[in-house]
Amino acid sequence: MPDVRRSRLLYVPFWAAYVFLYTPIVVLVVMSFNSGESPYVYEGFSLDWYGVLARDEKIREGLVNTLIVAAGSTVLSTVLGTLLAVGLARHTRSRTLDALGVLPAVLPDLVLAIGLLVFYATIRSTLGLHSVLLAHTVFGMAFVTAVVRTRLTGADTSLEEASRDLGATPFTTFLRVTLPQLAPGIVAGALLAFTLSVDEFVIAFFTAAPTTPTLPIVIYSMVRFGVTPEINALATLLLLVSFTAVIVTQRMTRLTESLS
Repeated sequence: MPDVRRSRLLYVPFWAAYVFLYTPIVVLVVMSFNSGESPYVYEGFSLDWYGVLARDEKIREGLVNTLIVAAGSTVLSTVLGTLLAVGLARHTRSRTLDALGVLPAVLPDLVLAIGLLVFYATIRSTLGLHSVLLAHTVFGMAFVTAVVRTRLTGADTSLEEASRDLGATPFTTFLRVTLPQLAPGIVAGALLAFTLSVDEFVIAFFTAAPTTPTLPIVIYSMVRFGVTPEINALATLLLLVSFTAVIVTQRMTRLTESLS
């Protein structure tokens, strides 16, 4: 009995941590359906603030800019990150290159943002959506590389060797043997890069032009004057997108693994 009680007591800090982490999120979601104008006092259920959010021109502009950047950087990050992971795992064995491949993922956002801004200034490039897209590709590629590289460690190399022994070219082997094995990791890395790009603020703040703000920058400009139920509604939608991306990643990973 004492052992059973002791094991149950171990769950106390576990659930306490979950309550501490998720209580603010639950409160935020509930307050997004508030009929009043106060973000702190719940006065009744209403969807009015979602209507206000849909009519906000700045929010729509920031959302469009964010989706353009996220979609473009996800495509580039996925392609380049996958190729880099395969190159590091199959053709180049170097711990230095491995570290450099994932370095943007571990660097502080502020350091990476300042470095990219200095780079753009050095080559005299203008700032805009293109500069944010390339900046997000840099750190997104590192995350894709890490995820795909992890998947490569569990891939069966004997299938690739058999393909080459049967006369297949390296490109055909990669396309028909290696790529299907990496599909779960590629999908997971792509969705991770997309989610990080949508939520990213620091790098976008340094590399975006004043006329092309992304959604996090728009939110920051609104929060400076106080939190409103409109912000809560927007945060709730972003949470929905993030949770959906996680669920889709898990389902697609299981489906791909079952088919393979």
